[in-house]
Amino acid sequence: MNHKYEKLFSPFTFPNQVTIKNRIVMSPMTTFSGFENGKYTLDELNYYQARIAGVGMVITGCAYVNRNGKAFIGQPAIDDDKYIPNLKKLADLIHEKQGVAIMQLHHGGRECHRETLLLPEPLSASAVISLREWAITPRAMTTEEILDTIEDFGAATLRAIKAGYDGVEIHGANTYLLQQFFSPHANQRKDEWGGTLKKRMKFPLAVVEKVLAVVKEHSTKPFIVGYRISPEEIENPGITLEDTCALMDHLVKYPLDYIHISNSWVWRKSLRNKENPTPVINEIINRFHDKIPLIAVGGVKTPDDALKVLDSNIPLVAMGRELIAEPQWVQKVESGQELVIRTSIKLADLAELQIPQPLLDLFIEDNKNWKMSIED
Repeated sequence: MNHKYEKLFSPFTFPNQVTIKNRIVMSPMTTFSGFENGKYTLDELNYYQARIAGVGMVITGCAYVNRNGKAFIGQPAIDDDKYIPNLKKLADLIHEKQGVAIMQLHHGGRECHRETLLLPEPLSASAVISLREWAITPRAMTTEEILDTIEDFGAATLRAIKAGYDGVEIHGANTYLLQQFFSPHANQRKDEWGGTLKKRMKFPLAVVEKVLAVVKEHSTKPFIVGYRISPEEIENPGITLEDTCALMDHLVKYPLDYIHISNSWVWRKSLRNKENPTPVINEIINRFHDKIPLIAVGGVKTPDDALKVLDSNIPLVAMGRELIAEPQWVQKVESGQELVIRTSIKLADLAELQIPQPLLDLFIEDNKNWKMSIED
């Protein structure tokens, strides 16, 4: 190994004393490849198995906590006890490779696709349509539905514990339900669940409290709880960096083990203030690096990219697309072969890469947005 990369391979211990073997995290990536009954297919398990040996921690692709929150075709389920044996298969695979297994918990809200819906319309904080081309106007959730969904996140956490996972990540990013409640665009309620900034925080913080309560009551060993967040959104009105920092001021008061900052590029500039040359994550680092461990993700391709993140007071770096193109990324850096890391998907390598066909089809159809080239 090149000695300058040794920092990438130092162990890291979370606040709850769980230790992972290195600083590389497999980012949660939806593969669209599960069975329609919510269970993992062999293709999906093979995809994970090809990538999990090197990384210190694996955050799974998001699983829906109730059936009205299913956002994607082929999305895994964690909304019923019958899924526990299926979920355990993936946790066991990760543990066999000495990895730490984190289940990401999710509700799609107004981002649920028409083909996944059980109800006539998706559910959200308010009846405000997403800006996505395919979006459907949602129905505002009733108070009873809000309270039930909070309980669903708790029940899903208990299933993750029973299935042998080492932790859960609460998905509060990427425009899904928890972010929708926090967003002044999606949440235009006039009751206790919306309006002011404080009231827009109420639902995501209630989910955090429920998840932590379940862990405290039911976990017999240290169990990681993380929260994923998007710093800004493009909608007007929309979440600002100041809003996010206010939410994080509350999050760090809870016994969370990390906050995962979801960016398309770690060092992305502001979406809302184009004149500001400073990466948005710098403000988060300055305010929170000594209060809670942070995970950064987005555009980390080379070991130098990863090292830059660690050198910026971010202890963990996550990779998604890069591990799709190069499942042996960690092993190649560790063995001094960083110059032969793959940065594109070659057709000749598909058997080795174990990419499920629905995910591969997405790369081919939407290559520009995924920024992943497919080569002959």
